[in-house]
Amino acid sequence: MKITLKDGSIKEYDGAKSVFEIASDISEGLARVACCAKVDGKTVDLRTVVDYDCEMSICTAADEEGLAAIRHTTSHVLAEAVKNLFPNAKLAIGPSIDTGFYYDFDHEPFSREDLDALEAEMKKIIKKGAKLEKFTLPRAEAVKYMEDRGEPYKVELIQDLPEDAEISFYSQGDFVDLCAGPHLMSTKGIKAFKLISSSMAYWRGDSDKARLQRIYGTAYNKKEELAEHLERMEDAKRRDHNKLGREMELFTTVDVIGQGLPLFTPKGTRMLMKLQRWIEDLEDKEWGYVRTKTPLMAKSDLYKMSGHWDHYKEGMFVLGDEEKDKEVYALRPMTCPFQYYVYKNSQKSYRDLPYRMSETSTLFRSEDSGEMHGLTRVRQFTITEGHLVVRPDQMVEEFKSCIALAKYCLTTLGVEEDVTYHLSKWDPNNREKYIGEPEVWNETEQHIRDILIELGIPFVEDVGEAAFYGPKVDINARNVYGKEDTMITIQWDALLAEQFDMYYIDQNGDKVRPYIIHRTSMGCYERTLAWLIEKYAGKFPTWLCPEQVRVLPISEKYEAYADKVLKELRARDIDASADKRSEKIGFKIREARLAKVPYMLVVGQQEEEQGLVSVRSRFAGDEGQKPLAAFLDQICEEIRTKEIRRETVQEESK
Repeated sequence: MKITLKDGSIKEYDGAKSVFEIASDISEGLARVACCAKVDGKTVDLRTVVDYDCEMSICTAADEEGLAAIRHTTSHVLAEAVKNLFPNAKLAIGPSIDTGFYYDFDHEPFSREDLDALEAEMKKIIKKGAKLEKFTLPRAEAVKYMEDRGEPYKVELIQDLPEDAEISFYSQGDFVDLCAGPHLMSTKGIKAFKLISSSMAYWRGDSDKARLQRIYGTAYNKKEELAEHLERMEDAKRRDHNKLGREMELFTTVDVIGQGLPLFTPKGTRMLMKLQRWIEDLEDKEWGYVRTKTPLMAKSDLYKMSGHWDHYKEGMFVLGDEEKDKEVYALRPMTCPFQYYVYKNSQKSYRDLPYRMSETSTLFRSEDSGEMHGLTRVRQFTITEGHLVVRPDQMVEEFKSCIALAKYCLTTLGVEEDVTYHLSKWDPNNREKYIGEPEVWNETEQHIRDILIELGIPFVEDVGEAAFYGPKVDINARNVYGKEDTMITIQWDALLAEQFDMYYIDQNGDKVRPYIIHRTSMGCYERTLAWLIEKYAGKFPTWLCPEQVRVLPISEKYEAYADKVLKELRARDIDASADKRSEKIGFKIREARLAKVPYMLVVGQQEEEQGLVSVRSRFAGDEGQKPLAAFLDQICEEIRTKEIRRETVQEESK
């Protein structure tokens, strides 16, 4: 057989060989650091026997697949440690993930002290250096094997597999786990790891099933890499919007109000208002949108017409019972069918299109309690929602325009470089999820693909992520912990106009079905605010700050001048306050810095006599004295242009 390696060279063998044997033949050094391999593009275990011509790439810790194998093996070591220290714990699942690994156990909550003890036990296991051995059993024997070991969750996983399946296991000494691999050859290959945290998780993500305890950890090939990761994790904790947003008094939540229903304080509300006014003015005055205002709920008839009742009912808050009530209502999870009737309110001709409608839409979605987090996933949220009704010949250019608007918003917010673009496609193997014929889906997906290529936008394609009525571009970003969320969506809809009998009159006087673009310009306000908190660690661009300037009189003698400065600032629509407390000026400056206020204006005798302000900023530190009028012009221009000033000085010690 011929093995074509990554560099194009070819190895020939007379008979079958394992991947590890091939790695050893290439280089003993390579075999020592090998973690797994890719054979014809598929990730396989080092123990895998190859007996056919193929392309092979040996993966080390420097490769994504190799690092995943290290982490997966570490999760098995964790499971063994848990069984050693807590024999009554039941094993669930333990995969590798982007940031490390986790393992779920049926057990009481684990404390930090428990995690420390488990780390010590894991080090003992790793030091023994047990080989990981793979073996398989027929399904029936595999079920009995795990029943005898008292592992009901493993039994359930095996029972879900086909009757004729061969079930694979890995042993390391006396410990055995159900697993498909791949794994390292020995536990000695684990060089650096850390258990991060523990939290509750539902078995198979179903809130109706058992509550388990999930231990998160991470592993790297080098201690230095682990240290760098842990430092990034500490930075993530400092930036976590759920923590920082509460500390900055931007939002809060209350149990008696409900999970996923945040309360915005005056500061957070001020930021949302600035974002909303910016987006509405941008869309209405510069991008040709008309603004609508539609109800927060509707009869089930509307959602049945749109298809949401059949395809999305489980995600809706339904008011009433179809079996008992004459009319059943639901809080809206989207605005599109409402805006369709705004369009239908008067007859449109081909000259009236494109007809671009936008709305600051409050929506409601019945998210699972385990999915909600801070502001990124909530049950009530507000989005910059819009629907463009266009002629088919206008569709491509209007779709490009929606992408351009989204890119403009991202650039203005300073986050354009942090996003990835996704072409979200239908899944032809899951026809029940979608409406429309395959030809329509294939054609519309190709249109979007061509647009992204023409615009030079790198993108990936995701099967099964389309809306039930059409493909879309999803613009995604990762939070500080690496989880990816969709920030902006632009959807191509060639189907729903038919269901709502939408049409326009063409040049010949005939009725013609339009196309529809569903889009957001900035996305969800709550999620965007969470993103900005984490992006800037609370040090927002001046135009977005709820408090842009704080006036600091050095003593009570200069409070009158401080009030005069404050009045001038507010007259120019600058969000400002004055700190008149009987505290030393150094203390006031530190307090303003901790509050992440962009500008502090210190005023005393000289400033009052000469109409000056002593400017201190987050960006450059002490900027010296300036005429008040000059400072006003400077900050107003910064706010008007939405400039993002970068810090050029290190934050002073607290």
